[in-house]
Amino acid sequence: MTEPNTPSNSTPAPGTNRPSPAAMAGKGPKPGPRPDAKPGPRPGAAPASPKATPAPVPAREPSDPSKFGRVDEEGNVFLTRGGEERQIGSWQAGTPEEGLAHYGQRYDDLVTEVELLESRLKAHPEDADSIRKSAEALKASLGEAAVIGDLDAVEARLDKAVADSDSAREQAKEQKAERRREAIARKEALAAEAEDLAENSTDWKRAGDRIREILEEWRGIRGIDRATDDQLWKRYSRARDSFNRRRGSHFAELDRGRAQAKKAKEDLVERAEALKDSTDWGETARAYRDLMTEWKAAGRAPREVDDKLWERFRAAQDHFFEARNAVNAERDREFEDNAKAKDALIAEYAPLIDPEKGLGAAKSKLRELQDKWDEIGYVPRGRVREYEDKIGDLEQRVADAEERQWRKSNPVAQEKVNQFQVKADDFVRQAEAAEAKGDAAKAASLREQAQQWQEFADVAAKAVNDQ
Repeated sequence: MTEPNTPSNSTPAPGTNRPSPAAMAGKGPKPGPRPDAKPGPRPGAAPASPKATPAPVPAREPSDPSKFGRVDEEGNVFLTRGGEERQIGSWQAGTPEEGLAHYGQRYDDLVTEVELLESRLKAHPEDADSIRKSAEALKASLGEAAVIGDLDAVEARLDKAVADSDSAREQAKEQKAERRREAIARKEALAAEAEDLAENSTDWKRAGDRIREILEEWRGIRGIDRATDDQLWKRYSRARDSFNRRRGSHFAELDRGRAQAKKAKEDLVERAEALKDSTDWGETARAYRDLMTEWKAAGRAPREVDDKLWERFRAAQDHFFEARNAVNAERDREFEDNAKAKDALIAEYAPLIDPEKGLGAAKSKLRELQDKWDEIGYVPRGRVREYEDKIGDLEQRVADAEERQWRKSNPVAQEKVNQFQVKADDFVRQAEAAEAKGDAAKAASLREQAQQWQEFADVAAKAVNDQ
């Protein structure tokens, strides 16, 4: 049913204030100080909260106004409370049933306002004082409320809200103190982190970014008393200033180092450019290697200057080494004929240098080969090792044969063979003498010893012959 507006001929009971049309429609302003002397309930209006919107109140079943009042046929509206009935208004806008429903709806709006106060008290205990005042004002207006419903229950709930505001106030104080402790602890941690960065960090970019992030977080932390906050801010501010000074000193030192590096590298570039047309290939190549070592040790100049100096330095090096490579390439082409001549020498002399057919002849042919080899001259640079290995194989062949011959004629090794053989022969003679005397056991023992020494002699002789 659509709630009617209060008609002009609807009159309140004697001694009561007429509700405003907005109040009759359940759309009055939020509770707060009123201009009129007697504040009254504004059904359907939420209590004011300067800090936060209260949590929504769950929907509930509407009350039954017939238990707490009536509207007679003449339109007189009565409320029953405490066993007494009193007239609270006059209804002329419809049937008595519609009037009863209207005043019952106004009661439900009043209950909703109480529920909103209760909800705010739970959700925002820090608003306990203002909620208490609203509850007390609402309670004071119950005697003039133009509603039909259980006002005793409403009054009891308002009394409880007033009583609960004390514990809510204490809870709010504890929560505020806890938030203060947490805020202080967080700012102390941030100040300590800033101090550590200021004292120890050399990652200037990352540390600088982090100090700025700390400041942004710092600004969002509230709830600390001014004196404590000022002390913590001084710690952070000193740390930030210290970091900035240390970073500035570091980069100033870098700037000085870069200036020195710039001067040193300019000198190196001039020296490199002075050498680029040299044809003293070996000495100049070594000089460029030394210049490169000095370049690496000089440090970095300012980046744009360093890059340009490096381009000049590298261009001078490239000019020299390209010229040297061109000369070497031309020489290599000339040396190809030398390589072919040396291949022919190897093919000719390799069969002749055979120590097995005679070490003296092999040594003689090797000397001939070496003389002709040197007369031919250089081979291409990239094939030097190849030709060193080719003649080296033949030289090693002769050297190994000479070594073997020397070992065979080694008097120390031969003397050892002779000693073993003499020993073996002596035991054989002793065994024969024992047999002649009929001492077979002694003869057998002596022959065993003779055999052992003969084995020693054979092994020594084989070692000499195999070397």
